[in-house]
Amino acid sequence: MPELHPYDVIRRPVITEKTNGMMEELNQYVFEVDPNANKIQIKDAVELVFDVPGQVVNVRTMIMPAKRARRGRKHYFRTRQWKKAIVTLTEGTKLQLFNV
Repeated sequence: MPELHPYDVIRRPVITEKTNGMMEELNQYVFEVDPNANKIQIKDAVELVFDVPGQVVNVRTMIMPAKRARRGRKHYFRTRQWKKAIVTLTEGTKLQLFNV
């Protein structure tokens, strides 16, 4: 398993209507992460990057499959496969990135 730097583990937050509801009601945050990262590395990266030591309760990961999309009549392309992580924080803890 390659050792990843904590700042390379989290690629971007996933912000949709559904994830906004998860943030407000369930205190869960969704990120696109490096495909080689495991749950322990994701937990450590969130605690370091967002300065919430010991506040991560649970990390769930899933591989989002590649999908076929169409541009025009005959041209097809595939979106890439990516890894998603849902991070649950303790009650009352918020990430500063989302509270701007």
